[in-house]
Amino acid sequence: MAEAHQAVAFQFTITPEGIDLQLSYQALNQIYLSGVRSWKKRVSRMRNSVIKGVYPASPSSWLFVVIYSLSCVTAQVRVCLFVLFVFFLQLFRIAQGQTMVSALVFSTLLWLSLILTLRFCLKLLLSYHRWMFEQHGRVSTTTKVWVVRLLSGRKPLLYSYQTSLPHLPVPAIKDTLTRYLESVRPLLTGPEFERMSELANQFESTLGNRLQRYLKLKALWATNYVSDWWEEYIYLRSRSPIMVNSNYYGMDFLYVTPTAVQAARAGNTITALLLYRRKVNREELKPTRVPGTVIPLCAAQCERMFNTTRTPGDETDVLQHWQDSEFVAVYHRGRFFRLWVYRAGRLLCPREIEFQIQRILDDPSPPQPGEDKLGALTAGDRIPWSQMRKQYFSSGVNKRSLDAIERAAFFVTLDDEEQGMKGDDPAGNLDRYAKSLLHGKCYDRWFDKSFSIVIYKNGKNGLNAEHSWADAPTVAHLWEYTLATDAFQLGYTEDGHCKGEVDRSLPHPQRLLWDIPTETQVTSSLAVATALADNVDCHVFPFREFGKGRIKKLRISPDAFIQISLQLAYYRDRGGFCLTYEASMTRLFREGRTETVRSCSNESCAFVKALEGGEGAEQCRRLFRLAAEKHQNLYRLAMTGAGIDRHLFCLYVVSKYLGVDSPFLKEVLSEPWRLSTSQTPIQQMELFDLKNHPDFISLGGGFGPVADDGYGVSYIIVGEDMINFHVSSKYSCSDTDSHRFGVQISQALQDILALLTPETKTASSNSKGPAQTQSKKLL
Repeated sequence: MAEAHQAVAFQFTITPEGIDLQLSYQALNQIYLSGVRSWKKRVSRMRNSVIKGVYPASPSSWLFVVIYSLSCVTAQVRVCLFVLFVFFLQLFRIAQGQTMVSALVFSTLLWLSLILTLRFCLKLLLSYHRWMFEQHGRVSTTTKVWVVRLLSGRKPLLYSYQTSLPHLPVPAIKDTLTRYLESVRPLLTGPEFERMSELANQFESTLGNRLQRYLKLKALWATNYVSDWWEEYIYLRSRSPIMVNSNYYGMDFLYVTPTAVQAARAGNTITALLLYRRKVNREELKPTRVPGTVIPLCAAQCERMFNTTRTPGDETDVLQHWQDSEFVAVYHRGRFFRLWVYRAGRLLCPREIEFQIQRILDDPSPPQPGEDKLGALTAGDRIPWSQMRKQYFSSGVNKRSLDAIERAAFFVTLDDEEQGMKGDDPAGNLDRYAKSLLHGKCYDRWFDKSFSIVIYKNGKNGLNAEHSWADAPTVAHLWEYTLATDAFQLGYTEDGHCKGEVDRSLPHPQRLLWDIPTETQVTSSLAVATALADNVDCHVFPFREFGKGRIKKLRISPDAFIQISLQLAYYRDRGGFCLTYEASMTRLFREGRTETVRSCSNESCAFVKALEGGEGAEQCRRLFRLAAEKHQNLYRLAMTGAGIDRHLFCLYVVSKYLGVDSPFLKEVLSEPWRLSTSQTPIQQMELFDLKNHPDFISLGGGFGPVADDGYGVSYIIVGEDMINFHVSSKYSCSDTDSHRFGVQISQALQDILALLTPETKTASSNSKGPAQTQSKKLL
């Protein structure tokens, strides 16, 4: 076979005259070029380590300090510097003849001291968050003289700010309990609230302060007092399926499919992802910043983006990350392949990857026994998968094939279905598209990989991401780059194929071999996963009536507008309020992940009750403004480390380590989130030219419901005039319906806009029935 021939650098045979060596110069050349590429990466990593190690200074500044110091010492000028140098000589008893060497050491130490001083100043500046609470047009003097830009003038690498980011602070326990009681006040009756207040006061006066001391000790020692426990106890220790319950998905463009050729779309998508990986490895990506500011966000989550998998265990899973890999794992019609994407140290061009993908599509070989549904092990419960892994995948051919999947840069599924907004039922097709990306057939994805790419038969694509290693904004940044690079940079020929030339001597993609006994647990894992997938009700709809353009003209935060609309929609749908989760980032701090914004507040409930109770428009508008301001303040508190839920979660973990029970913490952490929401931000608008290419609109992504009787809502604000929503719930709950809730969301958005724009209120009221009918047609 061709690939077997390419695998050896030389062959030898024994003849009567002796040993005859047959060198394969092509293979030796490939080995040489691969080694050169490997050493280039090492040198690049070393260079980047030096550059980010001295940031915000530059390595060249060392030479300036040395020359300046030597000139001052030689001429005996600059009294302060000269006196310091003389003191340095006397301190270490350096002889007079060693003055030049000692001056070099002295200037190096001086340079390092200046770097540490600059870093300390930068860390202090990045710890200042009061700017976030100031109103537009009312900037304080402190903020005006804030000089982060002065200390960050050089072009930073991806990880340049990491060591300068502040640590996440531990809030005062009294403040957290006060905010918690305020957040649950609208959800509890009078007696219930009094009981919860008593539990909180009892906790604060007894066990709380003891747990707080341990938590502060951890905050002094650890980089982030939340993230490691959050990753382990919320994600890795969960023994239920990660499919639907944890993993989330991202979609392709809404209106456009750049090519209908499946292999070509795979070629460009894989290439774009690998180009992004190259940027991550070389740290060429710009550090993500708070929109509209120079404030950097933590980039630690990028480190495990590629070559990462979640391996199952009996008690806890483990995230495994490899430094690099030169292949991807591909699944097609029950077969697994290893596709090498580098040859002789060179990344294959998109046309060559398309050529290799087409070989997989044309491969007529059937799946091996037990191979076709093997991926269901990653979709079911974690303990059976862990036991199966130990029993059948710890040695031999199964281990080698499993290693190929887990060490791959990422996983690719060549799906034999067609998806997207197409045909006579675009709304229904979008819903099926979402379900396909969320769980597929339960065996044609590898849910343990950091992310899996799905390429459909009609050229549509999407991804499914594992949640423990990173949060959605990190994956969204990757996916934005991939879509933009695919459509606008790599492009396609007129007949829909990738650009470039093909080296037809490329070895065939390698089939992975398996020896799977018939008594394995694949069938039972598939049954668990199928029952879970069949229970998910997904609904995706683009809201086109208006977008952030109209909302911002009212001087209201678009996110606050949407969150209050969700409260109104839920009240109309269920006849009451519920504990609401909105994800907020804490990446202003080192290794920060997320915090919860409890969007159901006293103010938002007061507005909803007033609107539904028929109170005057002016009163409703006043209450809405108060609710929007409250929501913005809650969001800012969460971002700046003054949230509620992560602090209480860590106190609970400490209590478990100490072996003590807290009725208060136990009750708080058992409360269900019946409305779980998240905004998918567009972070790289410069990549998308919506003015000249308005059809290249992202659909965003979504996730499964958190509670059995609740909703999961994800939304993405696209451009000025559109908001895309993803709603999920469970069919098993008779009180929830994703399509019904989607109609309620659409109507709530329009009703609130009509309230805030009195001149259009009459027209909106007269057309309420037709508008709702139009929304139903759209959905």
